[in-house]
Amino acid sequence: MSYDWISFTTDYGMDDGFVAACEGVIARIAPGPRVLHVSHTVPAQDVRRGGAILAQAVPYLPPAVHLAVVDPGVGTDRRGMVLVAAEGILVGPDNGLLIPAAEMLGGVRAAHLLSEPAYQLSRVSATFHGRDVFSPAAAHLAAGIAPENFGAAIDVATLVRLPDPETLAEQGKLTTEILSVDSFGNIQLAATGADLDASGALPGTSAHVNLGGRSVTAAVGHTFGDAAQERLLVYVDSAGRVALALNGGSAAADFSANPGDQVLLLFARP
Repeated sequence: MSYDWISFTTDYGMDDGFVAACEGVIARIAPGPRVLHVSHTVPAQDVRRGGAILAQAVPYLPPAVHLAVVDPGVGTDRRGMVLVAAEGILVGPDNGLLIPAAEMLGGVRAAHLLSEPAYQLSRVSATFHGRDVFSPAAAHLAAGIAPENFGAAIDVATLVRLPDPETLAEQGKLTTEILSVDSFGNIQLAATGADLDASGALPGTSAHVNLGGRSVTAAVGHTFGDAAQERLLVYVDSAGRVALALNGGSAAADFSANPGDQVLLLFARP
């Protein structure tokens, strides 16, 4: 099966030529497919954030080969792989990065090593597998080369998976952690909208947000305007996750928040 699109997600940034080199490799091998850039500003080596960005984007992308490279283990014995999901193919390192997106695409059906030299560049750098291994694989897959041609099958039970973030919803109380922070400074939590409902939080009420040694009163609402200017809001974001936003500002900067930080939300009775 061939694909018209290759999505591309990395932590390479845009200050250097890394992204262009990878896209050039793709174009030389498979000039037909178009590259759809998801993000290249994933925080450096932040595998969880890269996985979340890709997973939240893939439901809205066309059928594609999804190339993702956030790879602090490049050059080590970590595996490079192609994952076959029910609704797409993913290429990248076996470090947990691809699993959330694969689950959004219907779950992992098969996995194969990227070990066949015919589908890599002739010289493979120890530090730039995005260019020399993953981009050629994505191009060949988009051109119709079957995943099983790239290397031996991987037992999907052995795939690296990141630990699930812990969330506990109780009446009047929600304990969770920060999943990611976006470029606007909005804080996305691991808790879902269903967790928020289970805690009994209602729009129009208030909450106490305990984070980083501070307790801040927030409005519970649906959109940014439900909080006064420069006031904190608890809401469910476009990915279905509970989030914190500062109307007219950056909640992340205000709290000095980072992924993995613990958050406690206490909800007032209506």
